[in-house]
Amino acid sequence: MGNDKRFLEETFPVKEVSIESAREKNIRHGHISTLHIWWARRPLASSRATNYAALIPASNNIEEWNQRRQFISGFSRWENSLNQTMIDKARKDILKANGGKPPRVLDPFGGGGAIPLEALRLGCEVYSNDYNPVSVLIQKCTLEYPQRYGKSVRIKTDSQYPWGETKDDAVNPLLEDVKRWGTWVLEEAKKEIKRFYPAEADGFIPVGYIWARTIPCQNPLCEAEMPLMRQFWLAKKAKKRVSLLPYVEGKRVKFKIVGDRYEKAPSDFDPAKGTVSRAIATCPVCGAMVDANTTRRLFQEGKAGQRMVAVVLHKPGQNGKRYRVATEKDMEIFKEAERYLEEKRSKLMDEWGIDPVPDEPLVRVPVTFGVINVWVYGMNAWGDLFNSRQKLALITFAEKVRQAHREMLRKGYDEEYAKAVGSYLGLGLSRMSDYSNALCIWDKGQERTVHVFGRQALPMVWDYSELNPLSSTVGSWESMAFRRIWKVIKTISYISPIEAENFVPVVKQSSATSLHHPDNYFDAVFTDPPYYDNVPYSYLSDFFYVWLKRTVGDLYPELFSTPLTPKKNEIVAYSNGPGGWEDGKAFFEDMLKKSFQEIHRVLKPNGIAVIVYAHKSTAGWETLINSLLDSGLIMTAAWPVNTEMQSRLRAQESATLASSIYIVARKIDRQSTGFYNDVNEELKRYLSKKLEHLWEEGISGADFFIAAIGSAIEVFGKYEKVIDHEGKPVRADRMLDDVRKIVTDYAVKQVLHNGFSGEISDMTRFYVLWRWSYKTARVIFDDARKLAQSCSIDIADEWNRPGFIKKDKEFVKVLGPTDRDLSGIKGSRELIDVLHGSLLLWREGRHDEMMNLLKKSGLGDNDTFYRVAQAISETLPDDSDEKKLLDVFLRGKERLREGIRGSKQGRLF
Repeated sequence: MGNDKRFLEETFPVKEVSIESAREKNIRHGHISTLHIWWARRPLASSRATNYAALIPASNNIEEWNQRRQFISGFSRWENSLNQTMIDKARKDILKANGGKPPRVLDPFGGGGAIPLEALRLGCEVYSNDYNPVSVLIQKCTLEYPQRYGKSVRIKTDSQYPWGETKDDAVNPLLEDVKRWGTWVLEEAKKEIKRFYPAEADGFIPVGYIWARTIPCQNPLCEAEMPLMRQFWLAKKAKKRVSLLPYVEGKRVKFKIVGDRYEKAPSDFDPAKGTVSRAIATCPVCGAMVDANTTRRLFQEGKAGQRMVAVVLHKPGQNGKRYRVATEKDMEIFKEAERYLEEKRSKLMDEWGIDPVPDEPLVRVPVTFGVINVWVYGMNAWGDLFNSRQKLALITFAEKVRQAHREMLRKGYDEEYAKAVGSYLGLGLSRMSDYSNALCIWDKGQERTVHVFGRQALPMVWDYSELNPLSSTVGSWESMAFRRIWKVIKTISYISPIEAENFVPVVKQSSATSLHHPDNYFDAVFTDPPYYDNVPYSYLSDFFYVWLKRTVGDLYPELFSTPLTPKKNEIVAYSNGPGGWEDGKAFFEDMLKKSFQEIHRVLKPNGIAVIVYAHKSTAGWETLINSLLDSGLIMTAAWPVNTEMQSRLRAQESATLASSIYIVARKIDRQSTGFYNDVNEELKRYLSKKLEHLWEEGISGADFFIAAIGSAIEVFGKYEKVIDHEGKPVRADRMLDDVRKIVTDYAVKQVLHNGFSGEISDMTRFYVLWRWSYKTARVIFDDARKLAQSCSIDIADEWNRPGFIKKDKEFVKVLGPTDRDLSGIKGSRELIDVLHGSLLLWREGRHDEMMNLLKKSGLGDNDTFYRVAQAISETLPDDSDEKKLLDVFLRGKERLREGIRGSKQGRLF
């Protein structure tokens, strides 16, 4: 690749790609997110768009420039991910830019495989790497096996499979063998354990069992078994409302089904009010309370239990579900499964040389309580997260997966091919475990079991749903291994081979700080590194690791030789040492810098890197910049791509960086020393052009600052070191303070339209900028301090005074008019105070007092006053109370101004 600028370094359709990236969250059929869980996986849309834009040259021709932007926007759509015409065009463009050869691309933090998959789609030679063995296996099934074995061939067939091909069909052998052996596994499992999920006499089958954990009431006069349930809803839809109704007989809590088509619920019964919240439980028999510490102690002492309270039924071929209360017969069947579990467990332990039920310890995550908190309730091994029938089902399926692999070899399958087929079956079992554990809740809205990893944590669940893995419901073997995995194999197998003859993507396990590649080897590095403690990858992936070890561990001894996933060199900010968080933070920053140094080493001199940053604080952003600079990589652009739905962002109480920042970096020959005064002047000149371009891209708020900083680093990074007039080195954090002031001035002028920012005070400037950046959200102190500093305000001085800046724990909040009291505004001549006071008086109908306030302040007939009000309104969402007040107020501004001009002295506060 030449030294010319790449398209991504000059421009990028941020808005269009952001929309597609957010929309992709709702796509399931064939998307790699349904192959297997991986946390914080990048959207395919943004990965495809940024990879392509980084591999094609920039253009000075306006027509070509527009055509490329439009192509990138269209190509980012999920519907076009298999559009062969667009793929061929993208590959042709990239080959031309790379001298006719496919670019060699590396992702040293491959994770869930999104970024390298999109590089593969673009025709690149793809190499991917990860430290975590679960990630490596997922990537092999995403990148390597579909390319090696998933290409369609013409075959003669006797239609022996249930999906029934006809003669001379074009068949994807990998897909068909995963179908065949997935069916074999299910049928073999049914033969053995179907009796533990018996159908009703009328043909309805159980698809779920609702369980409540129990503790004894601590009232010595009661001591009843207390069912712990967060709520009692079973179905809560517009046309179907069904719940469990608890009632007491003697000292026994019983249940009945009430609601539509069942017995009518009592008028005073609220199914939303359960018996437990935040570990504080209430006895339904005597009303006694059990505090959270006592609840946890009872679990730790083994005095807690569980009780099946309801059965969910469904008839194949019919819509809807029905419910009944669990019976003694249901519990007897469950106990039979328990007895069979012990028998089977002993047998498999002898065969496998390992306990088939995961007995590995559930390692306590050295981060915030709540990420994995089940150990507080006595769950100390991974097997403790499953009830007996779930354990039986999972070890039975695991046994059948292993047997399927042996059968393939017995039938003469190629060893590596059988390993690939077995790997998908192993992922099917691993994926099913996400739905078959005692931490899954019942979704009353969709009437189905919800998988445990709805978020990046394993929290305690009081009442849980046990699904029937032999059914066709979401989470079952048929759903996981049949429908979801097959669709992914089919979709990604459509990606045609790259131009390099016989090349297959290479996936390796190793640390990003020690890459097994020669110097100057890659044309591009595209990657998404971890961010401090955002996701405890290794601790969460242990959940899957222990089951994968029991299904495909023998096929991958290099990946599954350790008891749990490796953690010592994981690049995260956890610390088990005496230094706690500070040691962990320092460890992360040092390891991140080493990984960037490795990227610098393996990248060709004219190569390009795209690094995704998604940490929530600007402090982390500054650390990343310094790490890049120390590695020798220089940022040449930064684009914020929003990957979340706007409705979700507006609902956030605390502001974080809304977007993932795609950083473009290069290996650039650096000048030895720059003097900061000169560098600062160069920054101003460069940013004056760059900021206008970023504004035209529609980038706003906190993202605008980040993108501007990315541009500024290109100037700062040209020098090996920058020194001030005293000869002291200047680091990125100091430079960023100056950049913020430049960006602040530009942003305020733009927000206020055509610039009259010199006519307003620092506090007004700060308020306008805050609303534009963060709307009404709380902001962590350091980010708030930096924004205030760019407006020449010391925020710590301001929050102790009457005003609109308030401290809220570790956050800072800027109050709107409806959060303020008129008494705190009285006498102030600050524009925002007068505006807030006027809005409150207007709302309360105190018109004369409002007119007096506007007149005495001198702002009532001031054009700047109303333009500021208009600017604030434009920054706020439509549902904001402040915006509604402002808009009503502004509609009457001309009448107000006329009244002030002609009025006499009126009453004041």
